[in-house]
Amino acid sequence: MDFILEEEMIDLLTFCLQNPNSDTISSKKERFTEIGKELFESGGFDAMENFFFVVDNRIQGEISLDPKPFRSLWNGITDEWNY
Repeated sequence: MDFILEEEMIDLLTFCLQNPNSDTISSKKERFTEIGKELFESGGFDAMENFFFVVDNRIQGEISLDPKPFRSLWNGITDEWNY
């Protein structure tokens, strides 16, 4: 299941970065936020950090765009996550 969530996160963030004016970007961001909640519920803050780190590296390596601005979508899930 972890691999599936990782790939979904990559797909969502890649789409958002490459199509910032798309009509569907808000639904993509909502799903990304839901994934953050799922990660926290199953593995806590460490799972969120680990997943985002891997996704960040893959996206930067594959499309040379920085997904870090999307970290703030997970603010409020836990007090430890504050970007």
